[in-house]
Amino acid sequence: MPDVSFSSLLIVCVVAVVAPALPAAIRWLRVPSVVLELMLGIALGPAGIGWVHVDMPLQVLSLVGLAFLLFIAGLEIELQSLRGRPTRIALAGYGVTLVIGLIAGVVLHQAGWVNKPLLLAVALSATSLGLVIPVLKDAGELSTPMGELIVASSTVADFGAILLLSLLFSQSSGGTASRIFAIGAFAAVIAVVIVSLSRAGRSMRFNVLFDKLQHGSSEIRVRLAVLLLIGFVALASRIGLESILGAFIAGAVLNVVDRDAMAHPDFRAKLAAIGYGFVIPIFFVTSGARLDLRALFHQPSALARVPLFLIALVAARGLPALMYRGQLESRRVAVAALLQATSLPFLVTAAEIGQLIGALSPVNAIALVSAGLVSTIAFPAAAITMLRRQSPARTPTTMAHLVDPITTEA
Repeated sequence: MPDVSFSSLLIVCVVAVVAPALPAAIRWLRVPSVVLELMLGIALGPAGIGWVHVDMPLQVLSLVGLAFLLFIAGLEIELQSLRGRPTRIALAGYGVTLVIGLIAGVVLHQAGWVNKPLLLAVALSATSLGLVIPVLKDAGELSTPMGELIVASSTVADFGAILLLSLLFSQSSGGTASRIFAIGAFAAVIAVVIVSLSRAGRSMRFNVLFDKLQHGSSEIRVRLAVLLLIGFVALASRIGLESILGAFIAGAVLNVVDRDAMAHPDFRAKLAAIGYGFVIPIFFVTSGARLDLRALFHQPSALARVPLFLIALVAARGLPALMYRGQLESRRVAVAALLQATSLPFLVTAAEIGQLIGALSPVNAIALVSAGLVSTIAFPAAAITMLRRQSPARTPTTMAHLVDPITTEA
């Protein structure tokens, strides 16, 4: 067996336990655990006291954690929410988002702060479904017109951002034309998998076998889900696309082809246990360890980039909510704007890819992620507060989901 140290992994696992426990034990600490994981990763990494080093075990498990995070986000896609007027508004709003993001990128590029304006536009265009949906559920707003608009907009934004990042900024060799061909080939494989699994799902023998093996030591449905995830990630990487696209699509495909499993609460709970109970916290702590927070203090203007990136995020994802004014009252439009501007996991991913391909400097990467941290801490809490003032009878009195919104995904 090769000489591999698990010291850093042990420390990361300790952080994974401490991060959700702290807000539960300290009432005034209303911070999502994902934020604490990133912050503790920064503090314990090379930029802090240097206890955590991103070695091979952490690299592998972090990559699996990112894949699981996007896989579970793909599971949240509901096709019935992507029909009719909400989808048309979401698509138009995403177009506005890209335009605003590109303008922000050009302005910051002229200031010498951003190397590639288009990468910033794509990075600012996502809304985290895993953060927004639990907040809407907690507030009892998921099935309301406002909730439907936010979910449709967030779904389009997440998928569009991942697709554009894979198409325009993949780390693989080849030009845009080859990536378009790769996406076409990937789409063909997706169609074959959907048809094949759908036909198998209509087989009585197949269903009897799955019902027999879905519990106990077999856990056949969980194993199939992991196979689908790893298979799509491997295929995406093989044909020159970002693995995050494969992970996201795998979740969406599973949601389509195995509706019986999706309706079973234990199945989602088992996948969440693997993801949020193990590999996803490793991804966030490791991402924090990779961030050099000291870079923000090396330049006098470095800290000023955080509020500017935050303003750009609010403008890119929040301003399109003004398109809802004909259907929602002003307070709910503001709530939608805040929730749509809540983004962190994709910003972490885009920042890492941007650094790897030389499109983002370390100081811009940490400033961008810091802006995402602020959005995650402030925007859902502000949105819930506004909803409570409007209809206190409908909104729960606790803020449990705000303590750890990403891990409460059903």
